[in-house]
Amino acid sequence: MPETPAATGAPAVDIKPRSRVVTDGIEATTSRGMLRAVGMGDEDWDKPQIGIASSWNEITPCNLSLDRLAQGAKEGVHSGGGYPLQFGTISVSDGISMGHEGMHFSLVSREVIADSVETVIMAERLDGSVLLAGCDKSIPGMLMASARLDLSSVFLYAGSIAPGWVKLSDGTEKDVTIIDSFEAVGACLAGKMSEADLKRIECAIAPGEGACGGMYTANTMASVAEALGLSLPGSAAPPSADRRRDYFAHRSGEAVVNLLRQGITTRDILTKEAFENAIALAMALGGSTNVVLHLLAIAREADVELSLHDFNRIGDKVPHVADMKPFGKYVMNDVDRHGGIPVIMKAMLDEGLLHGDALTVTGKTLAENLADLDPDPVDGTVIHTFDNPIHATGGLTILHGSLAPEGAVVKTAGFDAAVFEGPARVFERERAAIDALAEGSIEAGSVVVIRYEGPKGGPGMREMLAITAAIKGAGLGKDVLLLTDGRFSGGTTGLCIGHIAPEAVDAGPIAFVRDGDLIRVDIAARTLDLLVDDAELDSRRSGWEPLPPRYTRGVLAKYSKLVRSAAEGATTG
Repeated sequence: MPETPAATGAPAVDIKPRSRVVTDGIEATTSRGMLRAVGMGDEDWDKPQIGIASSWNEITPCNLSLDRLAQGAKEGVHSGGGYPLQFGTISVSDGISMGHEGMHFSLVSREVIADSVETVIMAERLDGSVLLAGCDKSIPGMLMASARLDLSSVFLYAGSIAPGWVKLSDGTEKDVTIIDSFEAVGACLAGKMSEADLKRIECAIAPGEGACGGMYTANTMASVAEALGLSLPGSAAPPSADRRRDYFAHRSGEAVVNLLRQGITTRDILTKEAFENAIALAMALGGSTNVVLHLLAIAREADVELSLHDFNRIGDKVPHVADMKPFGKYVMNDVDRHGGIPVIMKAMLDEGLLHGDALTVTGKTLAENLADLDPDPVDGTVIHTFDNPIHATGGLTILHGSLAPEGAVVKTAGFDAAVFEGPARVFERERAAIDALAEGSIEAGSVVVIRYEGPKGGPGMREMLAITAAIKGAGLGKDVLLLTDGRFSGGTTGLCIGHIAPEAVDAGPIAFVRDGDLIRVDIAARTLDLLVDDAELDSRRSGWEPLPPRYTRGVLAKYSKLVRSAAEGATTG
């Protein structure tokens, strides 16, 4: 187990490493007066001040449980001997912002969340934090803030939504998630589903609070937080409405005070080995492609060297074993019924696929946590055994080649074609592609190229769920390859490759693709190539200018000036 000050006999740590400036001495008179107004008193000045940062709002069902959980975390901080101070940050709904201008702001919100949490904790001189989030960008935003601040900190997930249930007009009955809705839109537009059935699905997909149910981005990142060691073991899988979440909230509050007593901060936990554990779990789960972007960003904040090559290196060793939506059959509630994320982590540890000596927010190692929990073996259906995997290698792959010199990301867990070669259909941004599909002008065998959707050129690196779901709904999901310098939703299905870097606005090769150019992807070889000779590409570069910026003021204008390549996590700091 990594040594802490207490373990080495070093002087006792100060459990108020920063807040003494606002509580101690004559010069703190005014700040103490202000703190009395929020409920503190003389008996509280020796207690560590813990920020309870919550992205609660009523914008989306993902975050509805967080107000309740914040109360549990505050009670836990009091129980542990600290004093909690709650504050809020933003969160946007990817489901609501998908497919229109609003999606430009989704990835940007990750940076705003991290910056706002940093701003409050630095300004108020808080000693530690419990970070609460429930949606795709709020989770990595909170984890980035934790890594940047390097204080004692515990992350808690809001929890997953229950699957919906629908009965269609032909008598078909099935569980549904948000992805069924996007795909139903495509089917309806293609004349393959009635508007009446579309309405039935609309009314069924979100029966209550919680994040989208499959192994989409939110559940992937919540699982990854547990593997990183920043969440309490077993806390990722319970549903949002389940009162076990209140228990984990209370324990998270106690845990952060315990971390302060031991002198353990976030970067003691976020080692290279912790990130390797997180990547390994994402590979085994067949998680969202967005986990690549977010882990790169969190690692940058933690000053840990992490690159795209690490994902392929680890993915080579880790089988894909989770039969999870969007490509599989099951949702996070099913994982929870079979023991949660510790079940798969224990199986991975037994296979030598995790670093068991990695430190966690319990103050114990990952191996010690799993030994204490003693989870059951994997069930073999929702989570396959490692001698009977769904795929022999991890569910995510990084591609390189003449079309993606800096890299691209593909979710091989659902990529049915080992090799795909076809002529390009090029579109400047997503809307043009959606319109072409509605007109019936995208044919089987085509490679749809959507560019100027990268971090800088979009700006905001929008998710392409609307077009991918429409392609699948139109019956072309296995016959059309989609490439973009933008992103995909964690719920995207079909033949999709994103995060192509360099992006179009930075004169990446994707900027020079023309209709009819042959493009070839070879998953086994991990290559993505534009089959156009160098002389022709050089001629196309002559006199080239990128599309002008879409935004010249506001947050997107600032973001586009600061953001880095997707190959570096699309960070701005």
